[in-house]
Amino acid sequence: MKKIYLALALLVAATGFFRLKAEATGTTSESRGFRLKAETTGTNREAGFRLKAETTGTNREAGFRLKAETTGTTSESRGFRLEAEGTASDPGTGDWPMWGGTADRNMVSNMKGLPLDWDVKTKKNVKWVADLGSQTYGNVVVAGGMVFVGTNNEGLRDPKQAGDRGVLMAFKEDTGEFLWQQTHEKLTSGRANDWPYQGVASSPLVEGNKLYYVSNRGVLWCLDINGFKDGNQGPITDEKLTGPHDADALWSFDMMEQVGSYPHNLSNSSPVSFGKLIFVSTSNGQDESHVHIPSPKAPSIIAVDKVTGELAWEDNSVGDKILHGQWSTPSVGKIGGVDQVVSAQGDGWVRGYEVLTGKKLWEFDTNPKASVWPKTRNEVIGTPVIYEDKVYIANGQDPEHGEGEGHLYAIDATKRGDITQTGLVWHYSKIRRSISTPSIADGLLYIPDFSGFLHCLDAKTGQVYWTHDVFAAVWGSTMVVEGRVYLGDEDGDIVVLQAGKTKKILAEMNMGSAVYATPVPAHGRIILNNRNQLFALSIDGK
Repeated sequence: MKKIYLALALLVAATGFFRLKAEATGTTSESRGFRLKAETTGTNREAGFRLKAETTGTNREAGFRLKAETTGTTSESRGFRLEAEGTASDPGTGDWPMWGGTADRNMVSNMKGLPLDWDVKTKKNVKWVADLGSQTYGNVVVAGGMVFVGTNNEGLRDPKQAGDRGVLMAFKEDTGEFLWQQTHEKLTSGRANDWPYQGVASSPLVEGNKLYYVSNRGVLWCLDINGFKDGNQGPITDEKLTGPHDADALWSFDMMEQVGSYPHNLSNSSPVSFGKLIFVSTSNGQDESHVHIPSPKAPSIIAVDKVTGELAWEDNSVGDKILHGQWSTPSVGKIGGVDQVVSAQGDGWVRGYEVLTGKKLWEFDTNPKASVWPKTRNEVIGTPVIYEDKVYIANGQDPEHGEGEGHLYAIDATKRGDITQTGLVWHYSKIRRSISTPSIADGLLYIPDFSGFLHCLDAKTGQVYWTHDVFAAVWGSTMVVEGRVYLGDEDGDIVVLQAGKTKKILAEMNMGSAVYATPVPAHGRIILNNRNQLFALSIDGK
């Protein structure tokens, strides 16, 4: 994160007293407020001082360190420098309340005391295991003492809600006890809009006691995380299922009905917020013929009021140029002093918007101009990461399309207009198609591709330091925590490598079935799901 340097020369009297206050405030994860306070308390010979730092941000509590140096040589001139250095993208609370942990979607954490290895057969470093459906493509979030994950209904928990459905489940974080679920019947239009047995693929966003996610039916939901334990919180009060294991819905926004979207195969966007707004992709795409776009006027991204559930703004820059579907998830951050929501869309372009108004600020084509769909031109499924005024994004295709060439970019998102040329910082073409999201820590970027290669690059220059082949397809993303890089693959293996410019494998484990998700750190544990089970992993099972 950015460093803020304050260089000061101060004249101090015999009993000199001074007070320094520096404030930077904001509402996004990239604009964390903090306050520094310095006071001298000593004599004219030794001007002692103390420093006080407080975070005041709203989206995360950013830790930072303070450094003070005296520079004067006489008692009359005591200069010093303060340095406040933001930590890596991290919720700062022990929770992991959204996809990516924070709105910038950078998959890194400052957590300590996590297990390096485990064994799901012997239960070494396994605290608990919970059953899910038969296919789980959603990623875990952790907040309010609960774990939330999307899956399908093959692990039937309520006979009254049988059949193929999308399911969002809630578990108790400490024990793995099942708490409640919300299920959704499949759309009658079938696999064109709602592929069989895929379940809920959206990762929720949790803020306070409210949870937001997108169902398999293309509906953005707001739920009370406590279910009906604290009563029916409304304004929806006519739920048909109100038992102790059912969800309490507050409002919903049906994207198919209200903005005319036509999701291709599945709706899967993971919400992100700024102020009063929730942002999601509509998943609008082609029909089953793969040549016709039924709703070319439907937006690609929408902003919804998170209190009322009403539409705030929408954008349809893609129009009828959708290559296939639209399955990327938006990110939010402050870029060049401007709060932006960044969305990778179905024509292979990534775009930045003013968060409050939806005004388009810039757009960038992630494909070479000579590329042709579907052989060499790609859509974008991974999530853009916002880091130090830049956007990092890789392109790829639906896993059903197999392997192929891909592209990874660093984009200067302070530019305006079509910035395909003017905003290009660097381009890495030795990556295969990727549906993953980067992790950036200590100046290094880690990202896997669908072919199973993990790449480590310099985030500023794009220089490659190493690659690692996991010998299996990768659907998930890296998690960088405690100087380690965790990554799962379709064979069910987890590899742990040392973070840094030199490749070193630290551990390899198997989870028993395919891992489509990304490991999540929370309160000293790693929470991770394979295809059909949810695990809490901790040292000695604590």
